Amino acid sequence: MNGDSARRALPPGIELAWGLHEHPRRGPKPGLSLERIVSAGIKVALTEGLGSVSMGRVAGELGVGTMSLYRYVPAKDFLLELMVDAAIGPPPLQELAEGDWQARLGAWARGVRATYRRHPWALRVPISAPPIGPNNVAWLEAALQALAATRLSEPEKLSTVLLLSFFVRSEVTLAADIAAASAGAPAGFGYGALLAMLTDAARFPALHQAMAAGAFDEDDDPDGYFDYGLARIIDGVERLDSARRHQPRPRRRTVDRGEGHTSG
Repeated sequence: MNGDSARRALPPGIELAWGLHEHPRRGPKPGLSLERIVSAGIKVALTEGLGSVSMGRVAGELGVGTMSLYRYVPAKDFLLELMVDAAIGPPPLQELAEGDWQARLGAWARGVRATYRRHPWALRVPISAPPIGPNNVAWLEAALQALAATRLSEPEKLSTVLLLSFFVRSEVTLAADIAAASAGAPAGFGYGALLAMLTDAARFPALHQAMAAGAFDEDDDPDGYFDYGLARIIDGVERLDSARRHQPRPRRRTVDRGEGHTSG
């Protein structure tokens, strides 16, 4: 398959995200654009929740008929993909280029986390394929560049980025779920308080030791768990990098053309 054929076979969502899809030339309402549609969808998701995003609701936000949107976006699923990529935005390349690779990787993870905290609805969009929008790809590039100074293999670098992405998404999702569940809880019934009421030290000695040390205190730094997990992941990658640096390089095999022997 040549390049032109491959491009014609791309899914519509990818074509739209990368600007490979021609905009309609006839029929659309003047002033309507793909960018405006995506921005309106993000506004609805932020103010009313992802469940409220529909082609009809976004059209209403723009003051146009629903069918006008279909001239730009063929389906809601494609609109959601575009919304997520636009919400993530491009990475702050200057900030992510400062310091050693550990600092750069940490800044990358915190940057992704900050984005998802601004747009928690984006975590609720089902993932049916690896994100391939231009902003998502730019974030991936930034993370791989941060790891370029290491001795990790290319597959290991990619696996490290996937591990960090999974950690960040999971942490933000869990924090949002806990916050939502705790919103209606009566005062004084935090997790630590409930554990203290329901358990005894004889049966759960390790748990009570943690409570006595303040591990479940509600006034703990909300970023503490994230920073701890991020540091442990980077520590592990650093140890792997160190091991790679201390491995002897493979000896080159040369051929003695005169006698047909190989030597180290």
